Amino acid sequence: MSTTERPRILVVGGGYVGLYAARRILKKMRYGEASVTVVDPRSYMTYQPFLPEAAAGSISPRHVVVPLRQVLPGAEVLTGRVTSIDQDRKVAVVAPIVGGPYEVPFDLLIVALGAVSRTFPIPGLAENGIGMKGVEEAIGLRNHVLEQLDKAESTNDPDTRRKALTFVFVGGGFAGAETIGEIEDLARDAAKYYPSIKREDMRFVLVDAADKILPEVGPALGKWGLKHLQQRGIEVYLDTSLESCVDGRVVLKNGLEVDSNTIVWTAGVKPHPVLKEYGLPLGPKGHVDTAATLQVQGTDYIWAAGDNAQIPDLAARAAGVENAWCPPNAQHALRQAKLLGDNVVAELRGFPQRQYRHKNKGAVAGLGLHKGVAMINVLGRSLKFKGRLAWYMHRGYHGLAVPTWNRKIRVFMDWTLGVFLKREVVSLGAMESPRDEFYEAAAPVTAAARAQHDQSVRDGEATREQERARGAAGLPPAEDSREQHGREQADREQADREEHSRETARAS
Repeated sequence: MSTTERPRILVVGGGYVGLYAARRILKKMRYGEASVTVVDPRSYMTYQPFLPEAAAGSISPRHVVVPLRQVLPGAEVLTGRVTSIDQDRKVAVVAPIVGGPYEVPFDLLIVALGAVSRTFPIPGLAENGIGMKGVEEAIGLRNHVLEQLDKAESTNDPDTRRKALTFVFVGGGFAGAETIGEIEDLARDAAKYYPSIKREDMRFVLVDAADKILPEVGPALGKWGLKHLQQRGIEVYLDTSLESCVDGRVVLKNGLEVDSNTIVWTAGVKPHPVLKEYGLPLGPKGHVDTAATLQVQGTDYIWAAGDNAQIPDLAARAAGVENAWCPPNAQHALRQAKLLGDNVVAELRGFPQRQYRHKNKGAVAGLGLHKGVAMINVLGRSLKFKGRLAWYMHRGYHGLAVPTWNRKIRVFMDWTLGVFLKREVVSLGAMESPRDEFYEAAAPVTAAARAQHDQSVRDGEATREQERARGAAGLPPAEDSREQHGREQADREQADREEHSRETARAS
């Protein structure tokens, strides 16, 4: 960790807001005007809208993440967590991935922790559920689904097969609908290589407590998306919730019970719980209470934005919607980050802060290969698209929105190759435990070596005990006896050789 006498801007979190705000500040600042430090448990930012496609194999997982040190060459990047903040001293406590915690002083602070999965005390969920907030979970889900096909192909037990081929998704928003659409496509394509498995053997279940899916794109497109998923053989249960999933036994509030090895949880997000340790004003749902300037209420040196902030939606309020707040999505997070960066630089130079105002431009969602929905707001009208055209709009928007030209090019190359090459359906589940095979090979050898070592130790202790006993009895040390025995043995061998030589001479 470097130290500097320049004002330090501390960015807590390296996601959408953290990355874009830090880039904006580094771009706008004059040389030597301030230093920027970014702290995040991961050394990369994940572009979350691409996680469903990464899980389906349409995009390489490496291309949906952006390495922080590569795109922020002028910033200090610390891999760890900010566990607490002392506002009086302007000091943050950082717990690194190795070693003990230490303090990092700051002059200006940006809180951009994002959100975590919102869960409920459902029996079995923690043990059996799979989230979709990170690239690790997307890769794990892909490997897991393909492993279930391997299991189903290799077993003669109908119950085991049925459980392996049942896939349950909880949550009907963007994340849930897009993920089940992509995974159903993946499983349908992969089944072509399994002689005993057909699409009809698989069961896909989507559950949501609301009375509709895809609320972000409006009622009409939400109904079309629901009908589209049902036409693909996906069971959708609305106005119900998950009550239990102990040992893979999924029980819904409406009475439905199914056995499944795959339970994917995408039922919303909540602000990061560590915010409670920062001493910041929080809203009723745990978000940082933030003004329209993105400054934390009651401060002039702390900013917050994105999923962990409660920001008034000035555009919606001007349109007559009372107490409207900006929704937690990528569209707002990217624009908030840029304004936040500008406001931080303005504060450094003593200029006034600008307020965040953004009118929703619409929403796009992909439901699998060549399938999607899109709502675009233009000149006060909402244009609605569905099917292949909406899917192109979804890919075009996010392909251009992903940070850096390096990642844009790589993503478009993945899509281009997908036009000419078949989808990859290989499971790399062993990557989750890469040392298992080596351990199986090395453990017996290691155990034998340890047993030999332990036996040598025991033999040494027994010899020393015998030495002590011989000394107590007034006998010579065992070493002298062994040397005498060795000399006698050598004399006998020498006599035998001389006798053999004489017999050989007589015979000749």
